[in-house]
Amino acid sequence: EHAWENKDVSAWTTVLSGPDLKLSDFKFERVDFNHPLWILYSSGTTGKPKGIVHSHGGILLESFKLSAFHCDLGPGSNCFWMTTTGWMLWNALHGGLLAGSTIIVYDGHPSYPGPDILWSVVADTGATFFGCSAAYINALSQTALLPSENHDLSRLTSIAVTGSPLSAEGFTWIYQAVKKDIWLSSVSGGTDICSGFVGGVPTLPVYAGEIQARLLGVAACAYDENGEAVRDSVGELVISEPMPSMPIFFWDDPDMEKYKQSYFEVYPGLWRHGDFIEISKAGSCIISGRSDSTLNRFGIRIGTAEIYRVLDKMEEVQDALIVNLDLPDGKFFMPLFVVLNEDLSLDASLKDRICTALRKEYSPRHVPDEIYAVEQIPVTLTGKKLEVPVKRILMGMPAEKAANRGAMANPESLDYFIRFAREKPLSS
Repeated sequence: EHAWENKDVSAWTTVLSGPDLKLSDFKFERVDFNHPLWILYSSGTTGKPKGIVHSHGGILLESFKLSAFHCDLGPGSNCFWMTTTGWMLWNALHGGLLAGSTIIVYDGHPSYPGPDILWSVVADTGATFFGCSAAYINALSQTALLPSENHDLSRLTSIAVTGSPLSAEGFTWIYQAVKKDIWLSSVSGGTDICSGFVGGVPTLPVYAGEIQARLLGVAACAYDENGEAVRDSVGELVISEPMPSMPIFFWDDPDMEKYKQSYFEVYPGLWRHGDFIEISKAGSCIISGRSDSTLNRFGIRIGTAEIYRVLDKMEEVQDALIVNLDLPDGKFFMPLFVVLNEDLSLDASLKDRICTALRKEYSPRHVPDEIYAVEQIPVTLTGKKLEVPVKRILMGMPAEKAANRGAMANPESLDYFIRFAREKPLSS
């Protein structure tokens, strides 16, 4: 019904013309709730990927909850998550079948043969739900693309964005360029649970730059340095009660040592996820980046997302990465690495404009100690900036221990930072 004109469907024809399969042809075996289902691998943003083992029962409950209640999927809905098979959203996409939704899969690059290819998929398949990364939306917001003018998006009712925090400007672009009456939800979770901690609720209002609420059955809290839950203040994302889809174990971790170190070392008995979160008194949330990549300046913690939010507005800057390096005697060095648009050079004038924008939008603490131009920002296969591995490399850790090149979209990008660590003193 939704076959695209002039597309090669011979492969599908071969499959569909094969021998008829009946339910009696399949064999089923009853297993325990905690029977291992699959292994997912962490993205590698904080080191080498972990082999995370989930259970049959836990994933079944989480997937149904996420699809039916937080994505509002059901019979008659068409769900399209743009994802690679290595991202947990590939698994979450198939969870839509539990709610009776039709799922849409796409094999291709999100910007080939043109930057609006995904919106063509949405229109041609009659997608009612479209999920994508914040990096994708932020990139489109820098262009003149207007999907609403060139595509029939009449069936599209909701968009979900994840992978990294979506800026307020990203929210604005969607409502101006895509659809005015869309339900936009920003979602944050992890491969660790193959689900979300915080995300969309169809009955709640949407505020630019904010996540609507904590998801059903998720006891998410913001903890301060004293291990106390706080509201309207940035703290560590802590899960204080068990969730069904928390991993049952890590692969090749027989004594559960890596498992316990990964989540329960900081707050004994409580899951520390490694993100900074702010939960308002009304229940809405803001994720401000990884807590172990957060910038600590003069005792004030700054989320890297704040820096990127300012740079996203600058036409000269295509991408950026910032880290804060702890030095002896209580000193630190905070370099900013930027990818500039074509034919631009990082001169004193541009550096000054970047610093002025950061100081004006936030504070002098947000101004980097130095700015460097690079050709690429290291990212994982799912588009996450590798802030923590870059920080570790610049602090002297061997690159092979700091990052897994096999989990990267552009492994060659690490070479610059390896040379930087070798050639430039940290105080330069």
